[in-house]
Amino acid sequence: MQMGMVVGRVTATRKDENLTGTKLLITQPIGLDGSMLPNPIITVDTVGAGIGEKVIYVTGSMASRAVQNKEAPIDAAIIGIIDSVEGTKTGG
Repeated sequence: MQMGMVVGRVTATRKDENLTGTKLLITQPIGLDGSMLPNPIITVDTVGAGIGEKVIYVTGSMASRAVQNKEAPIDAAIIGIIDSVEGTKTGG
């Protein structure tokens, strides 16, 4: 699982029929300290996230398990909305 910030929404009127009814969001990966990491990705929203929210997302085979339609070609899915993060000090 990874943390991200929803920074936008994607509208695709033509897409794989197995994605019909899904909400596609642009998710910017973030570090434990909240800093933005490179390479935003398009994620399928499974929890009703919105722009500006910190989220938990999964990629790869775990992402396709997050939706009911197992035939949907999903590589990344939002599976949670973060309320708070505690104890994030790292390093020595």
